[in-house]
Amino acid sequence: MPAIGRLRYLEAAPPATVRARGVLVLLHAFPLNARMWEGQLELADGGWRVIAPQLRGVDGAAADPPAVSMDDYAGDVIDLLDALHIQTAVIGGLSLGGYVAFAILRHAARYVQGLILADTRPEADTPDGLEGRKRLLQLVEQDGPAAVADDMLPKLLGETTRRTRPEVVARFRSLVLASSTDAIAAAIRVLMTRPDSTPLLASIHVPTLIVVGEEDAVTPPVLSEQMHRSIHGSELTVIAGAGHLSNLEQPAGFNAALARFLGHRV
Repeated sequence: MPAIGRLRYLEAAPPATVRARGVLVLLHAFPLNARMWEGQLELADGGWRVIAPQLRGVDGAAADPPAVSMDDYAGDVIDLLDALHIQTAVIGGLSLGGYVAFAILRHAARYVQGLILADTRPEADTPDGLEGRKRLLQLVEQDGPAAVADDMLPKLLGETTRRTRPEVVARFRSLVLASSTDAIAAAIRVLMTRPDSTPLLASIHVPTLIVVGEEDAVTPPVLSEQMHRSIHGSELTVIAGAGHLSNLEQPAGFNAALARFLGHRV
């Protein structure tokens, strides 16, 4: 995985025979890492330079100092764009990655050429959600990443995936286990303190695609429909047979939705 200083990332460049269209930045979910986007690197074949940053502390990435807010993650992404001399990009994020995308919009909207919000929501955690985060934090501190994988698997992967795609289940586990207890705990604390981004939605005027798995139990389609109504001119795609990790569970459908959006709206 390439690195610039402490900033690590995956990258795929367009073939030399294809006209360059721009840059697509993909921000990963919790408790996974940038390698969850390996199936989306093929979007480079359509002329997009695809970059998937590794968020601070995840999968062995440097964590000095550890992130304490969503703004820290967003600042790292902006620093990476600056280091790569990228002035504007389509910013896409899934779940936690969507929260990071909102933070980038708040602080550095000039970088955002277009927006992809996948299986995410603008709201901060509810009181019940905060209690769930506290329980998960205690679980990882006591029993480690494997316990987190066991706990979150039935929530993050849809019923269709769990029933018919054992290779995706195994992939999910390997991605979770790649991070340390400290990295997962730090990310949970960041998630607990994220601000409400709902007031930001009406100010979004760049081309926006909202993607959600039909079986997503964490951020169900009704929440994506609400976001779609709040972001003027946005598009909404529901991925059949997918839960919360729609890019991993149904990569062909996910990639087709992104390719259509990038080709016709950006």
